[in-house]
Amino acid sequence: MSAGVANVDGGHNLEVSAGTNDPSRTADVVVVGTGAAGLFAAIHAGRAGARVIALDGAKTLGAKILVAGGGRCNVTHDAVDEKAYAGSSPNAIKNVLRRFGVAETVAFFEAYGVELKREDTGKLFPTTDDAHTILNALLQAARDAGVEIRHPRRVTAIERTHQGDFLVRGEWGEVRAPRVVLSTGGKALPKSGSDGGGYDFARALGHTVSDRVYPALVPLILPGTHPLRALSGLTLQATLVLRGGTGKVMREFTNSLLCTHFGLSGPCALDISRYWRDAVCDDSLAGLFANFIPNEREDTLDAKLLASKAANAVAFLRDFVPERLARTLCEVAAVDSAASLRQLTREQRKALARAACALPLSVEGDRGFTYAEVTMGGVPLSEVKLDTMESRVCPGLHLAGEILDVDGRIGGFNFQWAWATGFLAGGAAGDSAQILLNP
Repeated sequence: MSAGVANVDGGHNLEVSAGTNDPSRTADVVVVGTGAAGLFAAIHAGRAGARVIALDGAKTLGAKILVAGGGRCNVTHDAVDEKAYAGSSPNAIKNVLRRFGVAETVAFFEAYGVELKREDTGKLFPTTDDAHTILNALLQAARDAGVEIRHPRRVTAIERTHQGDFLVRGEWGEVRAPRVVLSTGGKALPKSGSDGGGYDFARALGHTVSDRVYPALVPLILPGTHPLRALSGLTLQATLVLRGGTGKVMREFTNSLLCTHFGLSGPCALDISRYWRDAVCDDSLAGLFANFIPNEREDTLDAKLLASKAANAVAFLRDFVPERLARTLCEVAAVDSAASLRQLTREQRKALARAACALPLSVEGDRGFTYAEVTMGGVPLSEVKLDTMESRVCPGLHLAGEILDVDGRIGGFNFQWAWATGFLAGGAAGDSAQILLNP
């Protein structure tokens, strides 16, 4: 979320001119951005005894939470480890995740009456299938922790004073605090408030941001003439394989794939999108390929074609894929869909097996931040202390959530990152602020 948020009671706090001792202009901890990570940070800072003011510029509180998981909010995954993430080093990611895991997430929401259910994919959702259940629990927890949430309060500057504390400013005025949690998100889904402004704050306070800041978990665009674009609405289990310049498999995912009027979407395409972008940036991409029969390879499918007693290619392929796709694969392979399998030449069989198990996708691009679920890139974890998420270059500043150079696969992994970093950043900021006040 970009700087600013909704007041817990739904109202707006109109600031008046006052001295620095005015409680409306001072706090122990200011949280900038109240998405998942920011709310969690604010809650745990408040639980540590700090007076917390949370700011957000978005008009709608928790917009990204409410649209997550198709409006159901995929809170976490039952098996979370560093292998599900990219960006900063796996060891650093592991060190953060182990400090607040899935069990702790489940317990937090259970304490607010939210029961989570596990789906076959391992994803955990509220049993209500309503993201409002999650947002309401977070808001209640914020109230209980004494957090004051103000919105829309877009932050335009964060400055370090000579006294060592921070001035957080906007057109609405300013708030002074010894501790700030920067949880503004990345650039994904900008209509929710994530517009990348947090990167400017981080840079101004001494941090770097990775060279590559791109959409992740984002649908992919195929050329206008690509045959899969004519299959809009078709969904099936498939494997997407990313190959490097030498032909070596760089990454592959097997999951649900959705053909659309512009190209590919669904979990399989979203998961591989950031790795496709990395390969493009490295100029190491041989291509992205689709296998529509994940349990088969070109050679094994060719052998089954040779041994099959099916009447024709479409009849054979219907045992593996929907008929619409079967006919398209025949067209791609230049095979007469009505011709007897026995009439197919060796080259035609191999072409059909290649179309089914290694179809070139020739991706032209992605749909951009507007359609992305998360951001690839951000502030490197090497620039924060992993046990507190406190900046190594700007003491008193803590960072949490998507602003960091970590992005996870689809399936609740990015929310778990938000909970873990928010817990660490907020708790540490709250504790530190109390030490300053009560040495």
